Amino acid sequence: MADYQSVVSIVVFIVAYVLFIVLPKYRTFVALGGAAALLASLTLSPLAAFLAVNWNVMGIFIGTLFVADVFIESRVPAFLAEKIVDRAPSVKWAMLFICALVSFISAFVENVAAVLIVAPIAFALAEKLKINPVKLIIGIAICSNLQGTATLIGDPPSMLLGGYAKMTFMDFFVFHGRPSIFFAVEIGALASFIVLYFFFRRHRQKVKTVPVEKVRSWIPTFLLVGLVVALAVSSFFDTGFSYAAGIISMAAGIFSLVWKLIRREGKFFATLKSLDWDTAGFLAGIFILVGGLTETGWVDKIAAALAQLVGGNVFAGFVLIVACSVLISAFVDNVPYLAAMLPVATVMARDMGVADASVLLFGLLIGASLGGNITPIGASANVVATGMLKKRGYVVRFPEFVGMGLPFTLAAVTAGAAFVWLVWG
Repeated sequence: MADYQSVVSIVVFIVAYVLFIVLPKYRTFVALGGAAALLASLTLSPLAAFLAVNWNVMGIFIGTLFVADVFIESRVPAFLAEKIVDRAPSVKWAMLFICALVSFISAFVENVAAVLIVAPIAFALAEKLKINPVKLIIGIAICSNLQGTATLIGDPPSMLLGGYAKMTFMDFFVFHGRPSIFFAVEIGALASFIVLYFFFRRHRQKVKTVPVEKVRSWIPTFLLVGLVVALAVSSFFDTGFSYAAGIISMAAGIFSLVWKLIRREGKFFATLKSLDWDTAGFLAGIFILVGGLTETGWVDKIAAALAQLVGGNVFAGFVLIVACSVLISAFVDNVPYLAAMLPVATVMARDMGVADASVLLFGLLIGASLGGNITPIGASANVVATGMLKKRGYVVRFPEFVGMGLPFTLAAVTAGAAFVWLVWG
């Protein structure tokens, strides 16, 4: 029976992974279908499947969806973007400031939402100055992917790491007394901004004034700030990252929904329907698929094979994980890859005699999250950005995106991974 379940779990996972590549638009149906197959084949019991889902992470994701929704509609991000553009000394600095703004927003709001917030301002600037917006929009997309890694609530991969490693909001800044993921990402951001400067350097003309957006309400901004503060405070009493962050995020989300309905800015069911339930379902299905691999022993087998491959050399193991993560995530959704590899990295560290697996886990997150910046299909934000360009008559060719995304990624990953190794290796 055990052998049968082992075969079923790995076959279902591989088939699902292939379908994620072939049918990306149906990834949620594939993930949930794979989870159903594990249940139907008795590979996982209903209780095991339920426990495989990290409900704290699900609460964070769904709650922040509601908060991000009202934050976008408040027009505060657009207002800030236009203020920044108006104060830039030249167009190249306006472009860099816009990328910096989307980076900041992406640390607290899902990447696709951050792109949708800032891209219209970028298009308006490009239209006024009669410049091609392609490089600027690509810059916005890849910057959002980079900074989404910096905090617990920035992007699903960070939430996955937080849930798996029991990392609180503050642990992304300081973990076990040492600088954590946030600083690795910022080091990578400094290196990658030099790359962006190189691409934007020719735009030396002065900026023309952009009409400033009117803010509808500042309450969603206060709510977002309050959520960040509450998550930081919860780090002190929910040290095991077991429930508090999810409950706080859901409470903030419900408050956002009620506030929106009271202001009559939307209907209840229409608001619910507009949110990213596709990714929420995808996350739940992935948790169960990976739970199947863990329950049937595949995580231990894969980790032992990788540890044997690098011969117990921790640095070689670290480089292998980062490089493989960058390469795979350039073409495949990083969520299933990261979810499957988190337990593998932990067991791999154990097999190599490494007391603290953080160096491999952090390297895995950086490689998997930033690798998606290489290609136009590597991250959802890239797909959305190139889609917005296409609607305006700018078709982004694969080599054109790679020409900008590859050097950006190499700079960010090299600098960020070097920081992780120096601090944690």
